Amino acid sequence: MSISAAIPPNCIIVHNAKQGIMSTQTENIAIAQTKQIISQLLTTWNTNTNRVTAFFNKYEDDFYLQEVAPGRSRAIYLLGHLVASNDGLLSLFGISEKLYPQLEELFLTNPDKAFNEYPSPAELREYWKKVSSTLADHFSKMEPSDWLSRHTKVSEEDFAKEPHRNKLNVLVSRAGHISYHMGQLVFLEKKEPAF
Repeated sequence: MSISAAIPPNCIIVHNAKQGIMSTQTENIAIAQTKQIISQLLTTWNTNTNRVTAFFNKYEDDFYLQEVAPGRSRAIYLLGHLVASNDGLLSLFGISEKLYPQLEELFLTNPDKAFNEYPSPAELREYWKKVSSTLADHFSKMEPSDWLSRHTKVSEEDFAKEPHRNKLNVLVSRAGHISYHMGQLVFLEKKEPAF
């Protein structure tokens, strides 16, 4: 058996050629750096989810029925879209089934105004709060090895070839997704008349 066959995948091994030993100190530094990067990405995630929460708690419900720009989605649709998208992380990360699977058809597979009835802004705020707190609770318990493991939409075979298809990469992508839609929602605040 070769040495490389005995080493588990994703194992960090540093060999000091001068001393002919593996360095635990270097391993510890690499682990600390990995934890720091994950912490920074979680801070970005939390900042973005808090911005959405603050935005949708700022005005009366009627305000969120406006389109962000003429012919574009309404703010309330974007909130539902973000709830449904983040709710999908529960199953994607293998945490649980979606909490609100009924939102997928309303906010992910169809555009705004495809249906006559949608959940109210108050309902969507509660859904957002529940999904966000469930994810935050789970994220706070994840170790670096959890973050760097595959998500449920990638097979073990594909993950072996493409280890970047991990949960941390999904978190980065979804944090960007939230920022993108917050950028759209800012247009509504600019429409708000000054007093």
